[in-house]
Amino acid sequence: TERNYLENIDQEQQYTTTQFEFSVIYAQVNDMVTLEPPKTYSPTEHYLYWSFGGLELAWRNPIGGSGLNADILIWSGNSLIITKIPQGQFGTFTCTLGRDKIEKNLSMNQTSPLLPGDRVSLTCDAEKPHSLKSPQIHWLNPQGVRIFGYQQTVTATGLHNGEWTCVVTNDNKEKRAKIKVTVVDLSPAPTSPLYTSKSQPLTIPCSIPSGISWEQVKAKGVQGVHWDYFPNTGLSHISGDPQRLFSLSLNDTLRWQPDRSRGLTPVSSLIKGNLSLFINKAKEEDRGDYVCTMKFRNGVTLKRTVQVNVLQIISSPETDLISGQQLNLTCSLGRLLSSDLQLKLIPPEQSALQLLTSDREPALLNIPEVGTGDSGKWRCELWQRSARLTYAVIALKIEPKLSVWMLIIICSVTVIVLLLLVLVFILCHRRQRKMRHPRHRLCHCKNPKPKGFYRT
Repeated sequence: TERNYLENIDQEQQYTTTQFEFSVIYAQVNDMVTLEPPKTYSPTEHYLYWSFGGLELAWRNPIGGSGLNADILIWSGNSLIITKIPQGQFGTFTCTLGRDKIEKNLSMNQTSPLLPGDRVSLTCDAEKPHSLKSPQIHWLNPQGVRIFGYQQTVTATGLHNGEWTCVVTNDNKEKRAKIKVTVVDLSPAPTSPLYTSKSQPLTIPCSIPSGISWEQVKAKGVQGVHWDYFPNTGLSHISGDPQRLFSLSLNDTLRWQPDRSRGLTPVSSLIKGNLSLFINKAKEEDRGDYVCTMKFRNGVTLKRTVQVNVLQIISSPETDLISGQQLNLTCSLGRLLSSDLQLKLIPPEQSALQLLTSDREPALLNIPEVGTGDSGKWRCELWQRSARLTYAVIALKIEPKLSVWMLIIICSVTVIVLLLLVLVFILCHRRQRKMRHPRHRLCHCKNPKPKGFYRT
Protein backbone atom coordinates (compact mmCIF):
# COMPACT_ATOMS: atom_id res chain seq x y z
CA THR A 1 0.00 0.00 0.00
CA GLU A 2 1.27 3.42 -0.86
CA ARG A 3 2.20 5.41 2.25
CA ASN A 4 2.94 9.10 2.49
CA TYR A 5 3.94 11.23 5.48
CA LEU A 6 2.38 14.09 7.41
CA GLU A 7 4.67 16.87 8.47
CA ASN A 8 3.75 18.76 11.69
CA ILE A 9 5.49 22.12 11.95
CA ASP A 10 5.19 24.29 15.08
CA GLN A 11 5.98 27.95 14.76
CA GLU A 12 5.60 30.01 17.99
CA GLN A 13 5.22 33.70 17.26
CA GLN A 14 7.34 35.72 19.65
CA TYR A 15 8.45 39.31 19.61
CA THR A 16 12.16 38.50 19.57
CA THR A 17 12.63 34.77 18.82
CA THR A 18 11.09 32.16 16.53
CA GLN A 19 11.26 28.44 17.25
CA PHE A 20 10.44 25.51 14.94
CA GLU A 21 9.68 21.91 15.84
CA PHE A 22 9.32 19.20 13.20
CA SER A 23 7.74 15.81 13.47
CA VAL A 24 6.80 13.18 10.90
CA ILE A 25 3.64 11.05 11.02
CA TYR A 26 3.04 8.11 8.65
CA ALA A 27 -0.53 7.29 7.69
CA GLN A 28 -2.72 6.03 4.89
CA VAL A 29 -6.02 7.18 3.42
CA ASN A 30 -8.94 7.03 5.90
CA ASP A 31 -6.59 6.64 8.90
CA MET A 32 -7.21 8.61 12.08
CA VAL A 33 -4.38 11.06 12.66
CA THR A 34 -3.68 13.05 15.85
CA LEU A 35 -1.86 16.34 15.55
CA GLU A 36 -0.20 17.37 18.82
CA PRO A 37 0.66 21.01 19.64
CA PRO A 38 4.24 21.82 20.65
CA LYS A 39 5.35 21.29 24.24
CA THR A 40 5.56 25.05 24.81
CA TYR A 41 1.84 25.48 24.14
CA SER A 42 -0.17 26.91 27.08
CA PRO A 43 -3.97 26.95 26.66
CA THR A 44 -4.29 29.98 28.96
CA GLU A 45 -1.59 32.04 27.23
CA HIS A 46 -1.55 31.17 23.52
CA TYR A 47 -3.72 31.42 20.46
CA LEU A 48 -3.41 28.17 18.45
CA TYR A 49 -4.00 27.81 14.68
CA TRP A 50 -3.75 24.69 12.47
CA SER A 51 -3.48 25.18 8.70
CA PHE A 52 -2.80 23.11 5.59
CA GLY A 53 -1.68 24.54 2.27
CA GLY A 54 -2.48 28.09 3.41
CA LEU A 55 -6.02 27.16 4.47
CA GLU A 56 -6.98 27.39 8.14
CA LEU A 57 -8.34 24.15 9.56
CA ALA A 58 -8.87 24.89 13.26
CA TRP A 59 -8.22 27.49 15.96
CA ARG A 60 -8.34 27.99 19.73
CA ASN A 61 -7.87 31.05 21.93
CA PRO A 62 -6.91 31.47 25.62
CA ILE A 63 -10.34 32.75 26.62
CA GLY A 64 -12.03 29.46 25.72
CA GLY A 65 -13.07 29.99 22.11
CA SER A 66 -12.43 27.39 19.39
CA GLY A 67 -13.42 26.54 15.85
CA LEU A 68 -13.20 23.75 13.20
CA ASN A 69 -13.50 24.27 9.45
CA ALA A 70 -14.02 20.66 8.34
CA ASP A 71 -16.35 17.83 9.36
CA ILE A 72 -13.50 15.35 9.67
CA LEU A 73 -11.82 17.42 12.43
CA ILE A 74 -12.44 17.16 16.18
CA TRP A 75 -10.71 18.48 19.28
CA SER A 76 -9.48 16.06 21.93
CA GLY A 77 -8.02 18.08 24.77
CA ASN A 78 -5.31 20.19 23.18
CA SER A 79 -4.89 17.81 20.24
CA LEU A 80 -6.51 18.10 16.81
CA ILE A 81 -7.78 14.79 15.38
CA ILE A 82 -8.39 14.08 11.71
CA THR A 83 -10.92 11.25 11.88
CA LYS A 84 -10.47 10.07 8.24
CA ILE A 85 -7.67 11.63 6.32
CA PRO A 86 -8.54 12.01 2.63
CA GLN A 87 -6.26 11.37 -0.30
CA GLY A 88 -5.57 15.03 -0.97
CA GLN A 89 -4.40 16.00 2.50
CA PHE A 90 -1.02 14.41 2.69
CA GLY A 91 1.60 17.10 3.10
CA THR A 92 2.66 19.75 5.62
CA PHE A 93 0.33 20.75 8.48
CA THR A 94 1.40 23.93 10.26
CA CYS A 95 0.65 24.79 13.91
CA THR A 96 1.05 28.47 14.78
CA LEU A 97 1.08 29.83 18.32
CA GLY A 98 0.50 33.46 19.30
CA ARG A 99 0.59 34.88 22.78
CA ASP A 100 -2.36 36.59 24.45
CA LYS A 101 -1.32 40.24 24.49
CA ILE A 102 -4.08 41.65 26.67
CA GLU A 103 -2.02 42.15 29.82
CA LYS A 104 1.04 43.33 27.95
CA ASN A 105 -0.95 46.11 26.30
CA LEU A 106 -2.53 47.61 29.43
CA SER A 107 -1.11 51.08 29.82
CA MET A 108 -1.56 54.34 31.71
CA ASN A 109 -0.14 57.63 30.47
CA GLN A 110 0.78 58.89 33.97
CA THR A 111 2.63 57.37 36.88
CA SER A 112 0.71 56.75 40.11
CA PRO A 113 0.03 58.21 42.58
CA LEU A 114 -2.16 60.93 41.10
CA LEU A 115 -3.82 63.98 42.62
CA PRO A 116 -7.47 64.87 42.04
CA GLY A 117 -7.74 66.87 38.84
CA ASP A 118 -4.94 65.02 37.04
CA ARG A 119 -5.92 63.73 33.59
CA VAL A 120 -5.14 60.07 33.04
CA SER A 121 -5.70 57.77 30.06
CA LEU A 122 -6.11 54.01 30.45
CA THR A 123 -5.64 51.90 27.33
CA CYS A 124 -6.40 48.22 26.81
CA ASP A 125 -5.30 46.83 23.41
CA ALA A 126 -6.30 43.28 22.54
CA GLU A 127 -4.81 41.85 19.36
CA LYS A 128 -7.42 40.64 16.92
CA PRO A 129 -7.13 36.83 16.72
CA HIS A 130 -6.26 35.43 13.30
CA SER A 131 -9.38 34.94 11.14
CA LEU A 132 -11.67 35.95 14.04
CA LYS A 133 -13.83 38.96 14.52
CA SER A 134 -12.50 41.69 16.78
CA PRO A 135 -13.23 41.05 20.48
CA GLN A 136 -15.44 43.37 22.53
CA ILE A 137 -13.58 45.43 25.13
CA HIS A 138 -14.92 47.30 28.14
CA TRP A 139 -13.60 48.55 31.48
CA LEU A 140 -14.79 48.05 35.03
CA ASN A 141 -13.93 50.95 37.33
CA PRO A 142 -13.06 50.34 41.03
CA GLN A 143 -16.78 50.49 41.90
CA GLY A 144 -17.54 47.74 39.37
CA VAL A 145 -19.36 50.04 36.94
CA ARG A 146 -19.03 49.00 33.29
CA ILE A 147 -17.52 51.61 30.92
CA PHE A 148 -17.36 50.80 27.22
CA GLY A 149 -14.35 51.51 25.03
CA TYR A 150 -10.78 50.22 24.95
CA GLN A 151 -9.43 53.63 26.06
CA GLN A 152 -10.69 55.71 28.97
CA THR A 153 -9.56 59.25 29.76
CA VAL A 154 -10.73 60.53 33.12
CA THR A 155 -10.08 63.42 35.47
CA ALA A 156 -8.80 61.69 38.58
CA THR A 157 -10.84 61.76 41.79
CA GLY A 158 -10.93 59.52 44.84
CA LEU A 159 -13.56 57.39 43.06
CA HIS A 160 -10.95 56.36 40.49
CA ASN A 161 -8.59 55.03 43.17
CA GLY A 162 -8.21 51.26 43.07
CA GLU A 163 -8.11 48.44 40.53
CA TRP A 164 -9.40 48.99 37.00
CA THR A 165 -10.28 45.85 35.05
CA CYS A 166 -10.12 45.45 31.28
CA VAL A 167 -12.59 42.81 30.07
CA VAL A 168 -12.15 41.23 26.63
CA THR A 169 -15.11 39.20 25.39
CA ASN A 170 -15.02 36.76 22.50
CA ASP A 171 -17.49 33.94 21.79
CA ASN A 172 -19.19 34.68 25.15
CA LYS A 173 -15.92 33.98 26.95
CA GLU A 174 -14.18 36.63 29.04
CA LYS A 175 -10.54 37.40 29.66
CA ARG A 176 -9.69 39.97 32.33
CA ALA A 177 -6.62 42.05 33.05
CA LYS A 178 -6.15 44.55 35.87
CA ILE A 179 -4.21 47.74 36.41
CA LYS A 180 -3.97 49.68 39.69
CA VAL A 181 -4.58 53.42 39.84
CA THR A 182 -3.62 55.30 43.00
CA VAL A 183 -5.22 58.69 43.66
CA VAL A 184 -4.18 60.64 46.76
CA ASP A 185 -7.51 61.97 48.01
CA LEU A 186 -9.72 62.14 51.10
CA SER A 187 -12.47 59.59 51.58
CA PRO A 188 -15.96 60.86 50.70
CA ALA A 189 -17.80 62.79 53.42
CA PRO A 190 -21.18 61.51 54.68
CA THR A 191 -23.93 62.32 52.20
CA SER A 192 -26.33 63.37 54.98
CA PRO A 193 -25.88 65.31 58.26
CA LEU A 194 -24.73 63.56 61.43
CA TYR A 195 -26.90 63.67 64.56
CA THR A 196 -25.85 63.39 68.20
CA SER A 197 -26.65 64.59 71.74
CA LYS A 198 -25.28 64.71 75.28
CA SER A 199 -26.42 61.10 75.62
CA GLN A 200 -24.44 59.73 72.65
CA PRO A 201 -20.82 60.11 71.45
CA LEU A 202 -20.03 61.00 67.85
CA THR A 203 -17.11 60.51 65.44
CA ILE A 204 -16.69 63.18 62.74
CA PRO A 205 -15.08 61.24 59.86
CA CYS A 206 -12.19 62.20 57.61
CA SER A 207 -9.51 59.83 56.32
CA ILE A 208 -7.07 58.89 53.60
CA PRO A 209 -8.28 55.76 51.76
CA SER A 210 -6.65 52.48 52.73
CA GLY A 211 -3.75 51.56 50.48
CA ILE A 212 -2.41 55.13 50.37
CA SER A 213 0.54 55.76 52.69
CA TRP A 214 1.72 59.00 54.27
CA GLU A 215 4.92 58.61 52.23
CA GLN A 216 2.85 58.84 49.03
CA VAL A 217 0.95 61.85 50.39
CA LYS A 218 4.19 63.63 51.29
CA ALA A 219 5.70 62.74 47.91
CA LYS A 220 2.88 64.65 46.21
CA GLY A 221 3.88 67.82 48.11
CA VAL A 222 1.37 68.04 50.93
CA GLN A 223 1.61 71.45 52.61
CA GLY A 224 -0.87 71.27 55.47
CA VAL A 225 -3.78 69.39 57.03
CA HIS A 226 -6.26 71.03 59.42
CA TRP A 227 -9.79 71.01 60.85
CA ASP A 228 -12.02 74.12 60.87
CA TYR A 229 -15.39 74.66 62.54
CA PHE A 230 -18.19 76.86 61.19
CA PRO A 231 -20.73 77.39 63.98
CA ASN A 232 -24.46 77.23 63.36
CA THR A 233 -25.85 80.61 64.36
CA GLY A 234 -29.51 79.91 63.62
CA LEU A 235 -32.01 77.39 62.37
CA SER A 236 -30.54 77.37 58.88
CA HIS A 237 -27.58 79.77 58.83
CA ILE A 238 -23.93 78.78 59.06
CA SER A 239 -21.54 81.52 60.10
CA GLY A 240 -18.85 82.49 57.61
CA ASP A 241 -16.18 82.90 60.29
CA PRO A 242 -14.37 79.58 60.87
CA GLN A 243 -12.60 78.53 64.04
CA ARG A 244 -9.37 76.55 63.59
CA LEU A 245 -9.58 73.40 65.73
CA PHE A 246 -6.47 71.33 64.94
CA SER A 247 -3.43 71.53 62.64
CA LEU A 248 -1.36 68.49 61.69
CA SER A 249 2.39 68.53 62.22
CA LEU A 250 3.93 66.88 59.13
CA ASN A 251 7.38 66.28 60.58
CA ASP A 252 8.87 62.82 61.07
CA THR A 253 6.36 62.25 63.87
CA LEU A 254 2.79 62.93 62.84
CA ARG A 255 0.76 64.65 65.57
CA TRP A 256 -2.12 67.06 65.93
CA GLN A 257 -1.52 70.54 67.31
CA PRO A 258 -4.66 71.90 69.02
CA ASP A 259 -5.65 75.48 68.21
CA ARG A 260 -9.09 75.60 69.80
CA SER A 261 -10.19 72.05 70.50
CA ARG A 262 -13.69 72.90 71.88
CA GLY A 263 -13.70 69.62 73.81
CA LEU A 264 -13.04 67.47 70.72
CA THR A 265 -10.23 64.91 70.51
CA PRO A 266 -8.55 63.36 67.43
CA VAL A 267 -8.82 59.59 67.09
CA SER A 268 -5.75 57.52 67.89
CA SER A 269 -5.14 55.88 64.47
CA LEU A 270 -3.52 58.85 62.70
CA ILE A 271 -0.64 56.76 61.34
CA LYS A 272 -3.21 54.66 59.41
CA GLY A 273 -4.56 57.77 57.70
CA ASN A 274 -7.53 58.32 60.03
CA LEU A 275 -7.98 62.08 60.52
CA SER A 276 -11.35 61.86 62.33
CA LEU A 277 -12.42 63.82 65.42
CA PHE A 278 -14.38 62.51 68.42
CA ILE A 279 -17.08 64.20 70.54
CA ASN A 280 -17.98 62.46 73.80
CA LYS A 281 -20.94 64.62 74.90
CA ALA A 282 -22.12 67.19 72.38
CA LYS A 283 -23.55 70.55 73.42
CA GLU A 284 -25.88 72.96 71.67
CA GLU A 285 -22.92 75.13 70.67
CA ASP A 286 -21.32 72.18 68.84
CA ARG A 287 -23.88 72.46 66.03
CA GLY A 288 -22.38 73.47 62.71
CA ASP A 289 -20.07 72.42 59.87
CA TYR A 290 -16.72 70.70 60.46
CA VAL A 291 -14.30 70.99 57.51
CA CYS A 292 -11.27 68.70 57.01
CA THR A 293 -8.74 70.30 54.63
CA MET A 294 -5.57 69.00 52.93
CA LYS A 295 -3.45 71.42 50.86
CA PHE A 296 -0.68 70.68 48.33
CA ARG A 297 2.09 72.85 46.96
CA ASN A 298 0.73 72.79 43.40
CA GLY A 299 -2.45 74.54 44.58
CA VAL A 300 -4.69 71.48 44.88
CA THR A 301 -6.90 71.70 48.00
CA LEU A 302 -8.97 68.77 49.20
CA LYS A 303 -11.92 69.44 51.53
CA ARG A 304 -14.53 67.31 53.24
CA THR A 305 -17.44 69.00 55.08
CA VAL A 306 -19.45 67.20 57.77
CA GLN A 307 -22.61 68.81 59.14
CA VAL A 308 -23.31 68.02 62.80
CA ASN A 309 -26.72 68.52 64.44
CA VAL A 310 -27.23 68.21 68.20
CA LEU A 311 -30.53 67.06 69.70
CA GLN A 312 -31.53 68.66 73.02
CA ILE A 313 -34.27 68.16 75.59
CA ILE A 314 -34.92 71.07 77.99
CA SER A 315 -37.10 71.25 81.11
CA SER A 316 -38.70 74.51 82.28
CA PRO A 317 -38.65 75.74 85.01
CA GLU A 318 -36.19 73.03 86.19
CA THR A 319 -35.69 69.30 86.67
CA ASP A 320 -36.52 69.22 90.44
CA LEU A 321 -40.25 69.84 90.88
CA ILE A 322 -43.13 69.37 93.35
CA SER A 323 -46.25 67.51 92.36
CA GLY A 324 -48.81 69.94 90.99
CA GLN A 325 -46.32 72.32 89.37
CA GLN A 326 -46.54 73.26 85.71
CA LEU A 327 -43.87 71.81 83.41
CA ASN A 328 -42.77 72.60 79.85
CA LEU A 329 -40.55 70.11 77.98
CA THR A 330 -38.85 71.14 74.72
CA CYS A 331 -37.30 68.65 72.27
CA SER A 332 -35.22 70.54 69.72
CA LEU A 333 -32.75 69.89 66.92
CA GLY A 334 -31.92 73.54 66.35
CA ARG A 335 -32.87 73.51 62.66
CA LEU A 336 -35.97 73.02 60.53
CA LEU A 337 -36.95 69.39 60.10
CA SER A 338 -36.97 67.90 56.62
CA SER A 339 -40.07 66.00 55.54
CA ASP A 340 -38.54 62.61 56.42
CA LEU A 341 -37.59 63.56 60.03
CA GLN A 342 -39.74 63.22 63.13
CA LEU A 343 -39.33 64.02 66.84
CA LYS A 344 -40.70 61.76 69.57
CA LEU A 345 -40.99 62.69 73.26
CA ILE A 346 -41.31 59.56 75.37
CA PRO A 347 -42.40 59.74 79.07
CA PRO A 348 -41.28 57.30 81.81
CA GLU A 349 -43.10 53.95 81.90
CA GLN A 350 -45.04 54.79 85.07
CA SER A 351 -46.29 58.11 83.70
CA ALA A 352 -49.93 58.47 82.70
CA LEU A 353 -48.95 60.78 79.82
CA GLN A 354 -48.84 59.56 76.23
CA LEU A 355 -46.03 59.59 73.65
CA LEU A 356 -45.77 62.92 71.82
CA THR A 357 -44.86 62.75 68.09
CA SER A 358 -44.11 65.87 66.10
CA ASP A 359 -42.85 66.68 62.61
CA ARG A 360 -42.25 70.29 63.59
CA GLU A 361 -39.26 71.92 65.20
CA PRO A 362 -39.24 72.15 68.17
CA ALA A 363 -41.52 69.54 69.78
CA LEU A 364 -43.24 71.15 72.82
CA LEU A 365 -45.05 69.40 75.68
CA ASN A 366 -46.95 71.44 78.29
CA ILE A 367 -48.01 69.65 81.50
CA PRO A 368 -50.27 71.90 83.65
CA GLU A 369 -49.75 69.77 86.77
CA VAL A 370 -47.06 67.15 87.06
CA GLY A 371 -47.47 64.13 89.28
CA THR A 372 -45.02 61.82 91.01
CA GLY A 373 -45.58 59.28 88.20
CA ASP A 374 -43.95 61.71 85.80
CA SER A 375 -40.72 61.44 87.74
CA GLY A 376 -37.89 59.59 85.95
CA LYS A 377 -36.13 59.65 82.58
CA TRP A 378 -37.76 61.37 79.62
CA ARG A 379 -36.40 60.56 76.14
CA CYS A 380 -36.34 62.79 73.10
CA GLU A 381 -35.75 60.73 69.94
CA LEU A 382 -35.05 61.77 66.35
CA TRP A 383 -36.37 59.40 63.69
CA GLN A 384 -35.88 59.21 59.94
CA ARG A 385 -38.66 57.05 58.58
CA SER A 386 -38.20 53.75 60.47
CA ALA A 387 -34.67 54.42 61.74
CA ARG A 388 -33.75 56.19 64.98
CA LEU A 389 -30.89 58.62 64.35
CA THR A 390 -30.15 59.78 67.89
CA TYR A 391 -31.75 60.42 71.29
CA ALA A 392 -31.40 62.70 74.32
CA VAL A 393 -32.35 61.91 77.93
CA ILE A 394 -33.36 64.16 80.85
CA ALA A 395 -34.12 62.98 84.40
CA LEU A 396 -36.97 64.69 86.32
CA LYS A 397 -37.32 64.50 90.11
CA ILE A 398 -40.87 65.24 91.30
CA GLU A 399 -41.58 65.28 95.04
CA PRO A 400 -45.14 64.77 96.42
CA LYS A 401 -47.23 67.69 97.76
CA LEU A 402 -47.21 68.40 101.53
CA SER A 403 -50.62 67.67 103.21
CA VAL A 404 -52.40 70.04 105.71
CA TRP A 405 -51.64 67.82 108.71
CA MET A 406 -47.98 67.59 107.59
CA LEU A 407 -47.85 71.37 107.43
CA ILE A 408 -49.46 71.64 110.94
CA ILE A 409 -46.96 69.17 112.37
CA ILE A 410 -44.04 70.95 110.74
CA CYS A 411 -45.26 74.33 112.00
CA SER A 412 -45.86 72.98 115.53
CA VAL A 413 -42.43 71.46 115.71
CA THR A 414 -40.94 74.67 114.43
CA VAL A 415 -42.77 76.73 117.13
CA ILE A 416 -41.70 74.35 119.90
CA VAL A 417 -38.13 74.50 118.77
CA LEU A 418 -38.26 78.30 118.68
CA LEU A 419 -39.76 78.44 122.21
CA LEU A 420 -37.10 76.14 123.55
CA LEU A 421 -34.45 78.29 121.94
CA VAL A 422 -35.95 81.42 123.57
CA LEU A 423 -36.12 79.72 126.98
CA VAL A 424 -32.53 78.60 126.75
CA PHE A 425 -31.52 82.10 125.74
CA ILE A 426 -33.31 83.65 128.75
CA LEU A 427 -31.80 81.18 131.22
CA CYS A 428 -28.34 81.71 129.85
CA HIS A 429 -28.79 85.46 130.00
CA ARG A 430 -29.88 85.43 133.67
CA ARG A 431 -26.99 83.23 134.67
CA GLN A 432 -24.53 85.58 133.01
CA ARG A 433 -25.99 88.51 135.00
CA LYS A 434 -25.53 86.64 138.29
CA MET A 435 -21.93 85.98 137.49
CA ARG A 436 -21.38 89.64 136.66
CA HIS A 437 -23.01 91.05 139.90
CA PRO A 438 -22.46 88.63 142.87
CA ARG A 439 -24.19 89.31 146.39
CA HIS A 440 -22.14 90.91 149.29
CA ARG A 441 -22.27 88.99 152.61
CA LEU A 442 -21.92 90.61 156.17
CA CYS A 443 -20.04 88.99 159.06
CA HIS A 444 -19.71 89.68 162.87
CA CYS A 445 -16.15 89.91 164.13
CA LYS A 446 -15.45 88.32 167.56
CA ASN A 447 -11.89 89.38 168.17
CA PRO A 448 -11.51 92.24 168.71
CA LYS A 449 -15.14 92.88 169.46
CA PRO A 450 -15.90 96.38 168.34
CA LYS A 451 -19.44 97.35 168.07
CA GLY A 452 -21.13 97.07 164.65
CA PHE A 453 -20.91 94.92 161.61
CA TYR A 454 -18.21 94.72 158.95
CA ARG A 455 -18.07 93.69 155.32
CA THR A 456 -16.21 90.68 154.28
